Amino acid sequence: MPDIPFGFALPGGQPPDPNDPAQMQQFMSQLQHLLSASGSGPVNWDLARQVAASQLAAAGDPAVSPYERHAVEEALRIADLWLEPASALPSGIRNTVSWNRNEWIFRTLDVWRKLCDPVASRMVGAMGDLVPPEARAQLGPMQSMVATLGGALFGGQLGQALGSLAAEVLSAGDIGLPLGPAGTAALIPANIKAYGEGLELPEDEVRLYVALREAAHQRLFEHVPWLRGHVLNAVETYAAGIRVNREAIEEAMGRVDPTDPESMQAIALEGIFTPEDSPTQKASLARLETALALVEGWVCHVVDGAAAGRLPNVVALGEARRLREAAALWAALTEHRGIAGRDALWGHPDLLPSDDDFADPVAFAMADVDLMTELESFDFSAPGGPEEKAPGDTERPDDAEGGEGRS
Repeated sequence: MPDIPFGFALPGGQPPDPNDPAQMQQFMSQLQHLLSASGSGPVNWDLARQVAASQLAAAGDPAVSPYERHAVEEALRIADLWLEPASALPSGIRNTVSWNRNEWIFRTLDVWRKLCDPVASRMVGAMGDLVPPEARAQLGPMQSMVATLGGALFGGQLGQALGSLAAEVLSAGDIGLPLGPAGTAALIPANIKAYGEGLELPEDEVRLYVALREAAHQRLFEHVPWLRGHVLNAVETYAAGIRVNREAIEEAMGRVDPTDPESMQAIALEGIFTPEDSPTQKASLARLETALALVEGWVCHVVDGAAAGRLPNVVALGEARRLREAAALWAALTEHRGIAGRDALWGHPDLLPSDDDFADPVAFAMADVDLMTELESFDFSAPGGPEEKAPGDTERPDDAEGGEGRS
């Protein structure tokens, strides 16, 4: 969880001035509405959207112009053409869209909800546990206020985190997670422009490079049927091992003065959540890191091959986003097994390299060559393969521990 201070804010993102009666009245009205609102989950996602929108409004969220929409469509079309000889996976793009920053939040919120609600639920439960058992019966309806306050606390934190992330991401698949709708390739023109200015590179070249990455992500997640569920379950499994620090919650709540709105600004979730230091949790973290590294490494390697000789600054753009070890492993696989043999590894999670294989990519690439020769004819567009399982689904009896095989 990012270390971002939480606080209710007036429109425009600024906290209320305790010395301004009008602002205080507006703030108290918002707070009363918040505590009286009914919610169906551990996170107040309405508040999260409001906080993120206020933060983006203060920083600026330029609308996408018709020219930018056309430029994005053209960049994604060219990117898919360039990727054809560089990947054995066919195009995964069914729709091309351009989002502003608020649209990125709105379109990815369903996935964030699946990933964040389980952890938030444990936090809200821990807040309720702070009330002594003998006092719970006397509180009655007040117990629901504890859950509402917990949902608001989490909603405010996540809203600010999503607002910050929305100002930086370049595409739907930019952080390696399948956050957007399946088959929809999305770029965020305002962020691409700012990113290019920071690197002092031409905007059209940066846009095309980002389009290549997005198109590569779409090929991978669209035509490897088990991958979306695998990655999201890896995140969920790791999150399930995060434990709530009851003492940290008690200490944070003790700093809140209901008569002083500024005291809400002091609440942060830092220290409240701690990963469980157990072999299971360490293994789940390793699976998550390996899965994300393999996805990102494959994308980097394939994009570098597709852009070589076409984008003058591809090296500079790649260095800004590269995972060196993962990219080296996929490069070794391409050299020793070819493009089809390399991409055939995505046929099943058990075929993928483990974390140990990053240390000697050549040895892994040269192993089981006969098996990989048979897999080169694998039809990625045909139905079949391991069934995708969304986060929260009940495990099947034949699933490996954590819902997935080795990755």
